[in-house]
Amino acid sequence: KLCGYLNKLGIKGPIKTWKSRWFIYDENKCHLLYYRTAQDINPLGSIELSSASFDCKMENGEGIFEIRTPNRVFTLKAISKQAMMYWLQQLQMRRWEFCNTKSRFPVGSSQLVNEPLAGRTSSGIQSCLFVFVFCSVVDVVDNEDFLPLVKTPTEAVGLKAASLPAPQASTALQNISLKHPWTEIQNTVFNICGSKQLWENNENVFSFDEVQEHPANLDEEQEAEVEAGCAVKEGTLEDGRMEPRLNWIRKARWRTSGFPDSREELSRERNQMDKVSVLQQQILTLTEEVKSQKELVKLLHKALEAAQQEKRVSSMYLTAAEDKDRLELVRHKVRQIADLTSRLEALEQEKKELEQILTLRDSHIQELKEHVQLLMEKNHAKQEVIMALTEQMARELSDPLQEDNTITAETLYKQQEEIEHLKDDIDAYKTQNQFLNSEIHQVTRLWTSVAENEKALLMKCACLQARNCQMESKYLMVLRKLQEAVPGLPSSHAELVKNLIQEALQWDAKEEAEGSFNLNPVSEYDEYGFMTVPDYEIEDWKLLAKIQALEIKSNKLRSHEVVEKPLRDRWNSIGELTVSTELKSLIRSGIPVEHRQRVWRWIVSRHCSHLPDHYQRLLQQSKSTEHPACRQIELDLPRTLTNNKHFSSPTSQLIPKLRRVLLAFSWHNPAIGYCQGLNRLAAVALLVLENEESAFWCLVHIVENLMPPDYYSDTLITSQVDQRVFKDFLSEKLPRLMAHFEQYQIDVSLITFNWFLVAFVDSLVSDILLRVWDAFLYEGTKVIFRYALAIFKYNEEEILRIHDSVEIYQYLRFFTRMIMDGRKLMNIAFNDLNPFPMKLLRNRRSMHREELEAELCELEQIKAAYVKERAEQGP
Repeated sequence: KLCGYLNKLGIKGPIKTWKSRWFIYDENKCHLLYYRTAQDINPLGSIELSSASFDCKMENGEGIFEIRTPNRVFTLKAISKQAMMYWLQQLQMRRWEFCNTKSRFPVGSSQLVNEPLAGRTSSGIQSCLFVFVFCSVVDVVDNEDFLPLVKTPTEAVGLKAASLPAPQASTALQNISLKHPWTEIQNTVFNICGSKQLWENNENVFSFDEVQEHPANLDEEQEAEVEAGCAVKEGTLEDGRMEPRLNWIRKARWRTSGFPDSREELSRERNQMDKVSVLQQQILTLTEEVKSQKELVKLLHKALEAAQQEKRVSSMYLTAAEDKDRLELVRHKVRQIADLTSRLEALEQEKKELEQILTLRDSHIQELKEHVQLLMEKNHAKQEVIMALTEQMARELSDPLQEDNTITAETLYKQQEEIEHLKDDIDAYKTQNQFLNSEIHQVTRLWTSVAENEKALLMKCACLQARNCQMESKYLMVLRKLQEAVPGLPSSHAELVKNLIQEALQWDAKEEAEGSFNLNPVSEYDEYGFMTVPDYEIEDWKLLAKIQALEIKSNKLRSHEVVEKPLRDRWNSIGELTVSTELKSLIRSGIPVEHRQRVWRWIVSRHCSHLPDHYQRLLQQSKSTEHPACRQIELDLPRTLTNNKHFSSPTSQLIPKLRRVLLAFSWHNPAIGYCQGLNRLAAVALLVLENEESAFWCLVHIVENLMPPDYYSDTLITSQVDQRVFKDFLSEKLPRLMAHFEQYQIDVSLITFNWFLVAFVDSLVSDILLRVWDAFLYEGTKVIFRYALAIFKYNEEEILRIHDSVEIYQYLRFFTRMIMDGRKLMNIAFNDLNPFPMKLLRNRRSMHREELEAELCELEQIKAAYVKERAEQGP
């Protein structure tokens, strides 16, 4: 027997649950009956397999397959993939045997071919989905040609599985079928009693014949009686628990057979059932009558309560001593009547509105009914067409006298020959697929090898470029030293050295235009328009700038694969920006060019609330009224970033934008207006952010949020305080260097004051400058202190070797331009100089501000005394 436990997917509205069911195949009707347990006597429903198809998809899950009937799709789940394959094979084979036995379709019918069975098998790691079709035209189908028979899982199918506990995929309460209460009651009573005597008792109201009289308890798909389902469950279990049930089944068969007294027992049981139905009808009638009596009692109670209220009012009116009291009672009643009248009018109005709504809904319902009727007519017409085609096809297949539809031996032979050809084609395609897979594998290996070779060549090219830059810088350095170190060089040789230096400083435009492979990677301008080699008037400085540019490019090429590429990958993996330690570390390492604009805008928007149209209003105000700082702004515009191509010419596109940004800021912050240095801050913001308004808010963020108050005031008092704080830090972090400066009376504030005022603009090369600004915009002014100390630490040994104050000042004028390793400078600033808390910086600023204010106050007193003394002396 084909039987066993499976989980069936039940759907109740939006809820889907798996319920454990005992399934048995009925070979007489080709139905798959299912029960709640193996001990139940009546099935909960059945699945007609003669017109069903089987499906198994990978995405449904392991052990899940579907049985699709014309009316419904049944989703079942076996305990394993092996059990699922066994069920699919057995159902397919037995349905085929049933079709051959009953001769529903003639041999060779095309309908037998149109039935897919999907199964899943796995080989190693990969799993493939095989769909195979039983299309043989012989009486016995040899399944081994398509899929080997699956070994019978005895623990999941067969009569022995009935004695095992059911695999509970849900609770016992969820397993109960609420759609079949009568069947559940019958099975429960049978399982409780379990004795042969109970079922032989004539007074038992649960007879097997009732199932025939209550077809509503079964599913819609069940078209046959349950007797066949009970018959297929014959058999003896090992523990003997099925014995009462089998005896009862034999008795049920004996009752329905042709013995003499079976009809009398049947009529007696039917009379009892008629009595029960009559009594149930009487119970329903009496229940309805009781409900109506309860409603009547409620109405009488309301009427009695109203009469009592009226009686109390009348008695109050009659017992009133004076006409005034009676008049007041009458007025009260009049007010109540008026109130009730107004409520009645409101209810009438509401009633009219509801009637209108009801009319609209009725019209809408009528339209829907017409639409439904139209759809039903279409459906009916389609069904008639389908039925006509089905009847025509059945006639053509069942009429053996027609010559056109008669399947001769020759036709059968041709079909078999065609099948053999198709099998050969399948084998050929499989072989071709394997060959193509091997070709793809080989091509992939070749592509991987080529990619690796290309990467190695690029690395080698980068190394060659870096080495070429180093060699060229060394060549220039040798020429420079040769020119300086040999004063007695012959004039011809000196002229030759000078020509070589001029030739090295000139740009070879021809090689760049040709587009050939060039090992000189230094370009004239960087990504933001800064000159890689500034056009200094002094040839020695220009030569040093060219040497520095070559060294910087060499460092970039060497660190590209090791540092720059992983850093870019980390930035590319960041989606939405949020404040975190990781983001802080990435910003300190430097923001890539493609991400810098987005990150700067995010930083500025976090600290500045962008008022809508605020920038446009400031521009309108600057057009209508001339600001006092307008003249100073016009003077500073040509002196802004002269080494950048976007500002080097008065006709550059960014010059008007810079003018508008500075004028808008002067009106936005009248306390500052304009201070020399703001033009360079706004210019860098324009180069990166490109948008005028974004650059304006970036300038606001720097002046009002990052820098302390009074940093850009007329007295620049806070800027002077920062210089004193920096000297303290320089003494603590670099004591040897500070002692060297004191020995030669070097005032570093003459050099560093401009660093702090414009955040190193025009002091550092563009690549290092923008890295400093990345951290400066995110963390604040302590970054300027860190990098200022790091610059001195970077060049400490060079400065200590100079023992002349004039030479030290000359060196400090351009030594920031000779910093070539930005990664080394960053490590000094954020690693070697730690700790650097912001609290310490605030405390130092507070202390030095008090001292500076006291000194300025004393100077003011001396100045006032001097003025007074001169006034007393007279002219």
